[in-house]
Amino acid sequence: MSDWLTALANDEGTQASVLVTVALVEGSGPREAGAKMRVSLDGQVDTIGGGHLELRAVEIAKTMLMTGVNTARLERFALGPSLGQCCGGVVYLAFEPVDTSLAQVLEMLRERRQQDSWRVTALDGEAVPALFDAQANLLAGMPMQAPDTFSRERGTHVAQDGSGRRWLIDPCLAPRAHLTLFGAGHVGAAIVRALAELPCNITWVDEREDMFPAHLPDNVRIAATDIPEEFVAMAPPGGSFLVMTHSHALDQRLTEAIMAREDGGWFGLIGSHTKRKQFEHRLQTRGVPAERIAAMVCPIGMPGIRNKAPAVIAASVACQLLMVWEQAAETALATPLRLVSASPPARRKKRAVHQL
Repeated sequence: MSDWLTALANDEGTQASVLVTVALVEGSGPREAGAKMRVSLDGQVDTIGGGHLELRAVEIAKTMLMTGVNTARLERFALGPSLGQCCGGVVYLAFEPVDTSLAQVLEMLRERRQQDSWRVTALDGEAVPALFDAQANLLAGMPMQAPDTFSRERGTHVAQDGSGRRWLIDPCLAPRAHLTLFGAGHVGAAIVRALAELPCNITWVDEREDMFPAHLPDNVRIAATDIPEEFVAMAPPGGSFLVMTHSHALDQRLTEAIMAREDGGWFGLIGSHTKRKQFEHRLQTRGVPAERIAAMVCPIGMPGIRNKAPAVIAASVACQLLMVWEQAAETALATPLRLVSASPPARRKKRAVHQL
């Protein structure tokens, strides 16, 4: 899968490009702050929402490439008055030429996809890209001109230091959503395909190694094992589970193991209402609390969708999981987090940073 982070590389190196980031949205916009696309003279990868806004952004980025502009810039777009888009809000876009320093930051980001990182870059004057981890350790770039502190609890935004210089603060966070999927049959394979480009990680478990496809999406790790229950215990706290094996007896064992985890997240079990009743009775006899049984999702999928083709089930379950994961993400964002220093300790005068 090619995206803004891995795009535009070829046998001759990396094409000249401009990284376009939605830095701030006031009111309604086609994409959220943090959305990105990469533009070269030959085209673009990813999207900031399409429409006239994206068309203008591509034009600006290509003009920067053709004229050799090597500094970042922040542009304001009033979607209704200037672009005729019905969203009606105001979107600020950051344009960053991908020079050597930014390329190093992006390469480090690519290697850290499963870890949280914060990207900080100047939007006025000389480009000063830097990348930090969650403990404020410098990972790449040039930190000494960057703001001393920035707000980690906010998403992508623009900050202004005491001298009036603007900075893009761009959290590049690892996917929070994790699914442990048991079963490599037709439906399991269809679900993996449906989730291939979504912000999640999947552990795909089955004892039949030959059932797994030769090529896997980047967000999938397979586990061929005769003891699948081990992967219930290995799942992260709050992780989601989906059980759809070839054996009802194995489904039962996995269900009991999942129910035993008090910190488990969403749990879906493929099957009919009749299967649910059977499993409910067996779980009750084993002393599983009623609230845990009630939280089990069986049948799986969105209400009202009755087609049982694997691709249809996969689309329905993907929607179901997205709703669960987005709610979890909103809850996490509502939890206050400490400020993270944006530079290593140094004997220099501190500057105030104002959040825009």
